Amino acid sequence: MSNSESTPSSPAATDWGHNYVDIAAMPWTPSRTAGSVQKTLFSDPVTGMSTVYFKVDPGGVIPLHEHPEVEQTYVLKGRLVDHLGECTAGNYVWRAAGSRHTAYCPDGAEFIVFFMKMPVRLPVPAAVTASTDSTKAGGGAR
Repeated sequence: MSNSESTPSSPAATDWGHNYVDIAAMPWTPSRTAGSVQKTLFSDPVTGMSTVYFKVDPGGVIPLHEHPEVEQTYVLKGRLVDHLGECTAGNYVWRAAGSRHTAYCPDGAEFIVFFMKMPVRLPVPAAVTASTDSTKAGGGAR
């Protein structure tokens, strides 16, 4: 396939189809999650495949979502935690298609995610919403 047959967004494409990305020169842009920013390193609107570098503030939460295809994450700094485990700096985790989770970054984190397709946000279960609302109202555990 020639470079003109595909429409991924990547800066500095060469005639050979190699795309060199100066990540440090790219601006951070807001992500869909409060308290986090991102740099999209690769995105193919036809297939939905993308590679995204995320930076999440300490205490950041990535809301409940489902991965329609395999998702791979390499953690550069900090840690990424969910109900099944923790991925720390220098380590890697991949999640199968159909997996669901909420992720937390207790100390903040930077990581690169390789998406085959972007995740789909899911509604927060009513029990979790009610628990959060009662805690905000002064009830719940102290």
